[in-house]
Amino acid sequence: MRLGFFACGIAKARPVDEQTATHYRRWIAAGGHADMHYLEQNMEKRLDPTLLVEGARSIIAVAMNYTPARHIPDGEYQIAAYAYGKDYHDTVKARLRELCLALPASGASKPCVDTVPILERYWAQQAGIGFIGRNHQLIIPQAGSMFYLGEIVTDAEADQYDEPMACLCGNCHRCIDACPTGALTLTGSAFLSGRCLSYQTIENRGPIDQSLTDKLGLSIYGCDRCQQACPWNRFAVPTPIPELQPSDELLLMRRHDWQQLTVDDYRRLFKGSAVKRAKYEGLMRNIGIVSSAEEKHTKTP
Repeated sequence: MRLGFFACGIAKARPVDEQTATHYRRWIAAGGHADMHYLEQNMEKRLDPTLLVEGARSIIAVAMNYTPARHIPDGEYQIAAYAYGKDYHDTVKARLRELCLALPASGASKPCVDTVPILERYWAQQAGIGFIGRNHQLIIPQAGSMFYLGEIVTDAEADQYDEPMACLCGNCHRCIDACPTGALTLTGSAFLSGRCLSYQTIENRGPIDQSLTDKLGLSIYGCDRCQQACPWNRFAVPTPIPELQPSDELLLMRRHDWQQLTVDDYRRLFKGSAVKRAKYEGLMRNIGIVSSAEEKHTKTP
């Protein structure tokens, strides 16, 4: 597509189904979201996107590929692939705004990324783009899971709506086997955010639980292990979108560069990047933990 979206589908705007709403409320009540308190907010809108736009009739769901063509070398400190390029919030939302211009001029439309209270993966599945896998990612058959998601909630009505896609994980549980902390479970319904290394290295502002620090490996921002283990990602192709490409400076970073990273280095390296979510202090905390673990293992006879 001209705007760089890999896939697009349309679902009828309505409240999420009762099973999804009940599960989400129970997950929040049980503390499955750890201290990401924003997930508790605007609950009614999150479960009923028609409250986001008056008279909403349709939800246009899109997916943008972020699979990198070039990677940080194996054996070096790693950041999650979604953060290699510029901040996806800006990249996706700018293109959603352009897509809004193609909708009926008299209508009301709201472009949404994950800063808006909306269940993105649910609506991508309802719009037939893909299915929610056991790794809790949106998986597009023959393409994988390395996609940013976006939505447009609009009062425009579609001539035809897409059908939801059923889960195609089958008996596969490689993502669960690959998760080093047990954040994923075989039931597929209970995701333990507090045990997820992405949560710990990005969202968690306090110290990382000592029981999890040895699980980081070389990960200093995010974790892609469940995605790397997913068989569907063998079909992934690199994104052509310029804003999502990693800089040469990022790919040339080595251990000593990370360990000596200054605030100015951080601001230059990650200007306009999603990595700023962790802040300089959080990133340096992660680097310190990984560095200390390496040093301890080196000294162990």
